[in-house]
Amino acid sequence: MKPLRIILSGGGTGGHIYPAIAIANELQVRYPEAEFLFVGAKDKMEMQKVPQAGYAIKGLWISGIQRKLSLDNLSFPFKLLSSLSASRKILKTFKPHVAIGTGGFASGPLLKMASMMQVPSLIQEQNSYAGITNKWLGKSVDKICVAYPDMQRYFPLSKIVYTGNPIRKEITCISVSKSEALVKLGLNLQQPVLLVLGGSLGSKRINQEIAKNVEWFAQLGLQVVWQTGKLYFEQYKHLTSQSVRVVPFIEEMSMAYAAADFIVSRAGAGAVSELSVVGKPTLFIPSPNVAEDHQTKNAEAVAQQKAALYIKEKDLETKFQEVLSELVQDEHKQRELSFNFKQLAKPHAAAQIVDEIEQLIQEKYGELS
Repeated sequence: MKPLRIILSGGGTGGHIYPAIAIANELQVRYPEAEFLFVGAKDKMEMQKVPQAGYAIKGLWISGIQRKLSLDNLSFPFKLLSSLSASRKILKTFKPHVAIGTGGFASGPLLKMASMMQVPSLIQEQNSYAGITNKWLGKSVDKICVAYPDMQRYFPLSKIVYTGNPIRKEITCISVSKSEALVKLGLNLQQPVLLVLGGSLGSKRINQEIAKNVEWFAQLGLQVVWQTGKLYFEQYKHLTSQSVRVVPFIEEMSMAYAAADFIVSRAGAGAVSELSVVGKPTLFIPSPNVAEDHQTKNAEAVAQQKAALYIKEKDLETKFQEVLSELVQDEHKQRELSFNFKQLAKPHAAAQIVDEIEQLIQEKYGELS
């Protein structure tokens, strides 16, 4: 058999992009001669992040349907038809042995067309509430890897494999010690650290709450590493101090995780999966501004297992200080959350997903070389 040709699509946010890259990295380890091509949405963050990871990418003219009434929705049918046509051309030229989708606008037309052209196809759903794109693809693809149980609500049971979410390899095997991380970040070795993450794009509401409580964190004895997101950095960088590190984006997440004692985070699927491996006491603040409120459902699913705490955005004003201060002062609660969260972790998800991909290829083409 000639070297494998693998096409992947997923984007719009880091929650779709990084799982696709993690799957590609695992495939590349197993098949160093394989050819890879990503397909994304033009002008979205995957067009930068994927090349940075070392992979080629092509862009489609596609965007999602706005939940509010919008003139942009009028162009959606034309974008979809254009992207289906462009996907067909890409597939005919690249001739992939398998097509993999991890959600986001671009993966819809590409995986739909791959299925129509009899290319073995697999999608990976990160959330406990399936996204619109993956629900649309569920009946036509060959296999569906999921991160939560009971996903037969959305997909044919016969196609579902419970694998967890693929996460970056550097997170599954953090090699830096806490003291090393603190030194590199220029933090005090004696004070506990609160790590604040607002998702790959940043969170306006979380940033507002953190800014309001900077002095209170100091009274609580906390140092803060605060990722604002690039859109908000200029607004908050003046709050940098000896005990507060304000950064637009954290490239070395393993360093930040190693340094952290407590974490405040959005509840995107990628964040939940990474943080379960890290196993630090976590307070989720799910974004209400996402499809089907899936971040709240993710946070609730973890909280039900007594593995993390969560506060809804609308309750931040009244509950944030109370919940966080109780967590910081209750060592028994910290140990309970950490232990339970680690029990939910699936650090080998990427390898399991690639096992499923291999099986699909073997069923279509015979034994892999």
